[in-house]
Amino acid sequence: MVALGFVWIALVPPADAAAPNPGWGRQGMVVTSARPASEAGREILAQGGNAVDAAVAAAFAVGVVEPYHSGIGGGGFILLYEAESRRTFAVDARETAPAAAHRDMYRDPAGRVDRGASRAGGQAVAVPGLVRGLLEVHARFGKLERRAVLEPAIRIAREGFPISVRHRQILEFLVRYRRLGGFPETERIQLDAGKLPPLGWRLTQEDLARTHEAIARAGAEAFYAGPIAEAMVRAAQDAGGALTLEDLAAYRTRWREPVRGEYRGLEVVSMPPPSSGGVHLIQMLNMLEPFELAELGANSSESIHLVAESMKLAFADRAMHLGDPDFYPVPAAWLTSKAYGRELSARLAPQPFYRRPPWTWGKRRILQVERAGTPPPDDSGTSHLSAMDAAGNAVAITQTVNLLFGSGITVPGYGIVLNNEMDDFSSAPGVPNAFGLIGHEANAIVPAKRPLSSMTPTILFRDGQPWMVIGSPGGPRIITTVLQTVLNVVDYGMNIEEAVAAPRFHHQWRPDRLSLEPDHPRDVTRALARWGHPVDVSDRRWSSAQGIVRDPETGIFWGGTDPRSDGLAAGY
Repeated sequence: MVALGFVWIALVPPADAAAPNPGWGRQGMVVTSARPASEAGREILAQGGNAVDAAVAAAFAVGVVEPYHSGIGGGGFILLYEAESRRTFAVDARETAPAAAHRDMYRDPAGRVDRGASRAGGQAVAVPGLVRGLLEVHARFGKLERRAVLEPAIRIAREGFPISVRHRQILEFLVRYRRLGGFPETERIQLDAGKLPPLGWRLTQEDLARTHEAIARAGAEAFYAGPIAEAMVRAAQDAGGALTLEDLAAYRTRWREPVRGEYRGLEVVSMPPPSSGGVHLIQMLNMLEPFELAELGANSSESIHLVAESMKLAFADRAMHLGDPDFYPVPAAWLTSKAYGRELSARLAPQPFYRRPPWTWGKRRILQVERAGTPPPDDSGTSHLSAMDAAGNAVAITQTVNLLFGSGITVPGYGIVLNNEMDDFSSAPGVPNAFGLIGHEANAIVPAKRPLSSMTPTILFRDGQPWMVIGSPGGPRIITTVLQTVLNVVDYGMNIEEAVAAPRFHHQWRPDRLSLEPDHPRDVTRALARWGHPVDVSDRRWSSAQGIVRDPETGIFWGGTDPRSDGLAAGY
């Protein structure tokens, strides 16, 4: 199920995840989940821009084409490698809690929690960070003028684009269940005279085009002060929110040190907290490295069992230890250490039958993992893009407005969909968020704090050079999607398109359920259930991984776009 701030929604399953040939390019590659955004990135490469220019252009364009997933009213994480300095940078453009926010803001006088308030309307809105993050990265590392990288997004918003099948599926559900009625500006823009648009309908967003033009002219200050900021505050406060002009003026990105690990001779570099993704990706790879996964075979019952058990251990740690490092002492170095990985690997290793009760002799050992609390909330309405260029630069950006169409609010006159990122905090101990996940003290609401995320933009290096760029949307499934994509390429020898298309599975410790996409063979799912896994074969597929692998011998870029979405691997 997918959540839209104020409602759970079940979408029609996307088309079967078949794997065509990967895209390719000699000078560079941009891969996104939205074809017009990938084309925008390739356009920038053709103009002489580098991977940063192309990625920033694609990021703004994705927000125009996928307003239900991301955009300038939200936030994101940017991971980039600059070839000239041979350094990797992690830019935290995550949203922050407004100054008036507090840990009990969703409780009534009787102490009851209003679960809907953090998911829809003004109280759900956190201070957006994406615009400042993208523009800071571009100013420092880009080659082209700011206007040039914003021009594709301006053009797409003004001239419009045919909505994708996925876009229409989302709108179809919202219309069927009348879920946009409380948000008239969103309904006005997204629907065709109040009705579900037909396939091929061209969505134009003139207000959003003018907003991007203002940002192109004046930079981040056009967004964080002046008429645009005033309109965002007015829209949030009219819907009961706490966002202020002072909150917007005070917003700053955080440039953080990436988390690093090593897997089978490759350097793995990923996003640090408040992302939980990078820490637990490396943690799971450390756990799995002692095992010969290739011999078990991709998506065999044996390999799924082993990898799922590693997921369970990582998500249990996530519940206990992860939060905003500016407010909570996250033990990232310990969690990503080889020593701790070896300790957990020992728990994954099969035990001799004579050490186990006789009634378990015909089954694999299923770990029972206990921790205090359960995983904190996370984002779902999210987009990822990857970019590389011939100079050796590499960029991974994951951006979000949280749930579908964020808070539901579109700012009148400016076309900005405001996030509902406050739902990614723990609204109260023991109270589940939109994903049924319960939070922990590390992720409690504090003014100016960043909520925990699973977004996992990642770069893998071979012999010191960027080799693979990968990331995905998908809420808590982001982490496990990125893990499986890496394993598919590194251990199972798939090309990047096969890797992002392959069937997926997911375990997040609580609830104790092993979820599998419907493409897995029945004998595999039956074996897992027989061994003792609580198996749930989903009727849908999830996430939308977007990746690039560069052949170190030929220099050719191979791009893989997930067939679960409507993307493009745009090589140049």
